[in-house]
Amino acid sequence: MTDTAAAAPPAPPVAREIKWWARLHPIGWLAASTIVIAVVARLFTDTEYWIGNLVWWNWLVLAGAIAMGLWHDGLDRLRRGVESIATFSLTVAWILAWVVFLLQLFNVITRYGNDLVEADILFGETTSLAWQSFGLMFLIAINFGVREGVNPRIDFWWANFSVRRKAWLDFVIHSALLLPFIVMAIRILKGYAATSLGRRHNGEWPSGWRVWETWEEAVDAGGLPVGPIKVMILIAFILFGLQILAEVIKTGFAMIGDERRGDIVQHDSPLRVE
Repeated sequence: MTDTAAAAPPAPPVAREIKWWARLHPIGWLAASTIVIAVVARLFTDTEYWIGNLVWWNWLVLAGAIAMGLWHDGLDRLRRGVESIATFSLTVAWILAWVVFLLQLFNVITRYGNDLVEADILFGETTSLAWQSFGLMFLIAINFGVREGVNPRIDFWWANFSVRRKAWLDFVIHSALLLPFIVMAIRILKGYAATSLGRRHNGEWPSGWRVWETWEEAVDAGGLPVGPIKVMILIAFILFGLQILAEVIKTGFAMIGDERRGDIVQHDSPLRVE
């Protein structure tokens, strides 16, 4: 009797359970390492540095980062929300570009029209508004530049790296150097911005509703107050830091092999630094 029975199909492979520590996003490991360093600095050293003197909400942020490291969908939604801010920043920058063009066109026309009407029709306010709008255009769109990867790379190294190696490089540089620098800059610029808006050296704010009278004034005649544009430096660093956080999230996903959520900006031709 010949065996005509069909061979039994092979058993499907048993799915291996992935441990929680293997699913933890690198940003979670970064937060956990920061907690360990902060605890050691607080208990065993007498330091005045911030790492040894974290306040209560700093601990909550670090604990939340660890929890988010296990919730990949939530972390990806956070990244997409931050990047939507960059899209809005680009729209504002385009509007400001046209504002700068029109203001400078008006300045040129009035400058050469002075001789025709034998009167000074060049307004210092429009000149001041033009350069402030020009500066604001770059401050407000710095996060978009980071998102699109317009910063120059050393192409003879970068172009030949694998996606995972690029992700490792960006994650380490962003988290070890760039994010601490941005945090330090924000802490410094808070006082700088407040002083520009009129806060006195003793910490008191002027009373009254005419707040623009306390803003730092321009040194040139007819110039607009420079307090608001100096505050925008602080806002720009906050936007910059948020986008760097989004980059850390994206590169972290690439590091753990999540191709759907991980993303490294690639260019057809590497940007050169001559």
